[in-house]
Amino acid sequence: MKIAVSGKGGTGKTTFTAGLAWVLQRRGFRVILIDADPAMNLQLTLGLEGSVVPLSEMKELIQERTESETSPVFKLNPRVDDIPEKYFLRQGNLLLGVMGTIRAAGSGCTCPENAFLKALLRHLILRREEFVILDMEAGIEHLGRGTTMGIDWLIILTEPGEKSVQTAYRIDTLARQLGLKKIGVVGNFVRSKSEEDFLREKLKGLNLLGFLPYEETIRETEIAGKPFSEKAPHFLRAVETILFRMEDSHET
Repeated sequence: MKIAVSGKGGTGKTTFTAGLAWVLQRRGFRVILIDADPAMNLQLTLGLEGSVVPLSEMKELIQERTESETSPVFKLNPRVDDIPEKYFLRQGNLLLGVMGTIRAAGSGCTCPENAFLKALLRHLILRREEFVILDMEAGIEHLGRGTTMGIDWLIILTEPGEKSVQTAYRIDTLARQLGLKKIGVVGNFVRSKSEEDFLREKLKGLNLLGFLPYEETIRETEIAGKPFSEKAPHFLRAVETILFRMEDSHET
């Protein structure tokens, strides 16, 4: 299954992505993670040790694969099938790749870096058999690049609040215009039944998959720079419940 996680900035996309990865790893699956958010916080949230160079900064590799070092004409479909195993950070069944800065499609620039990163995303989404989870940048701009085409699920994180809800509706609309079929919304940072009721009312018409509780322990581990995998059991159980709903719908 290929999953992209989106939403307004600050809605907990990276935390949810990490939760999905831990739940899947615990069930014995191999998971490839892509940090496509310019903030690049997924490694810290996962607690993965080691250094990982953003793929967009691997100039020599990109030049070699796109054959752009000696010619203004470069390959639009470079070889990328070996990139995860060679250049991603690995811990157990988790592989993490960091995209780095990608120039927007509307900037008028088609460059080797874009060709390389787009080819890698196509390979991961269309060719790999593992679970692939993309932690996307905040907002909706990335949908215009078409980087989410071919995914099985687009998950939109939202929180109790009008701005976050409106962003969820805009992302849902754009995703449907791109032809995505399975779009789910997850309410995060829910502290009470009244906040849950607020989201149920405001998100009518969207595919609401469930809610994630606010857990102070997650905030505490973030301050300490530690992963929350062993500190937030209620949160992870809620993530697993949402994953079960995705899997049930995916099989039908």
